[in-house]
Amino acid sequence: MVIKIPPAPKKTKHFTYFIGIDISKNKLDYAVYLEKKFISHTVTANEKAAILEFVGRLKEAPSFKMSKAVFCMENTGIYGNHLLNTLAKLKANIIQEHPLRIKRSMGVSHGKDDKLDAMRIADYAWKNRTELKLWTPKRPIIIELADLMASRNRLSTISQMLKTPQKEKMAFISKTAHKKLANICKDSIAAITKDFLAIEEQMKLLISLDPYLQRLLEVITSVPFIGFITAVNIIICTNEYKDITSPKKFACYAGIAPFPNESGMMTRRKRVSPMANKKMKSLLHLCAVGAGTRNEELKIYYSRKVAEGKHKRSIINAIRYKLVLRVFACLKQDRLFTKDYQHPEATVKKEDVLPHEAFRIDSQAG
Repeated sequence: MVIKIPPAPKKTKHFTYFIGIDISKNKLDYAVYLEKKFISHTVTANEKAAILEFVGRLKEAPSFKMSKAVFCMENTGIYGNHLLNTLAKLKANIIQEHPLRIKRSMGVSHGKDDKLDAMRIADYAWKNRTELKLWTPKRPIIIELADLMASRNRLSTISQMLKTPQKEKMAFISKTAHKKLANICKDSIAAITKDFLAIEEQMKLLISLDPYLQRLLEVITSVPFIGFITAVNIIICTNEYKDITSPKKFACYAGIAPFPNESGMMTRRKRVSPMANKKMKSLLHLCAVGAGTRNEELKIYYSRKVAEGKHKRSIINAIRYKLVLRVFACLKQDRLFTKDYQHPEATVKKEDVLPHEAFRIDSQAG
């Protein structure tokens, strides 16, 4: 199965109707704009029948055409599923944006209610109509993998909540008391571990049934110290190598790319952005620690940088980026990782190389 980089999604343009939708658990607020002019506000239940009824009434509006309308909403997780699925079946133009992106585009704002939020979302869609990218649904198998991974993460958190206090109390209470405490939670921990392993087996089964995902997993895990869970998270986060195909973009997404912090004569140390996928960052950290201590090449690199006086966190972050570069290079060329690989027609483009200096993080960076 050949891994191909998908073409960039087409940008939205030439729309006349802009519908901003504020999503709640039980209801939906619609703000309808004709170009920049506010037309109406409607509230419906967050149900498929109610959504279809609203769209039916919308089609009766003057000069309304589905192809000339765009529906914009924030990414609210499962609360938007009914809306997305219904609009997708109607072949509507959909924009799903990160809530923070919309909020920061509003400038100074006063007050907040659902109607006002829907109007602001519609206004955001109109102002950015030539730059926004249309939403495309993920494959059901990716959604299922993401749900399984979320369940696995929750079980992992619960397990740590039970185990950590026992370890901490071991040094401060008697052995008899500690044994009693451990026996109380023993069955719970065993049940969580059983479910934990069952989820991983289900994920492996799903991937084995899909040739494309199977190939992606094979390529990613061929990079030393990138394990199954990290690889599956990369597949989910990049939407099976469709939404993110650049290592630099993924580094920003995973919170391993520091950004400058300068203003006039003030120059501060570069910092990584707190707006990152913390889980992905922690998984890459574990991979980097393993690579920096057990991989011959990276172990030498780690020791050399320590001798030069570099902070250990900065070096680990550089190793994280090295692993990301290797993963995306293998995905781009659809090949397994091999040491000392040289492409037969290798030509290094200047814009594809991120200066090493950009990946040095000060001692306070995560």
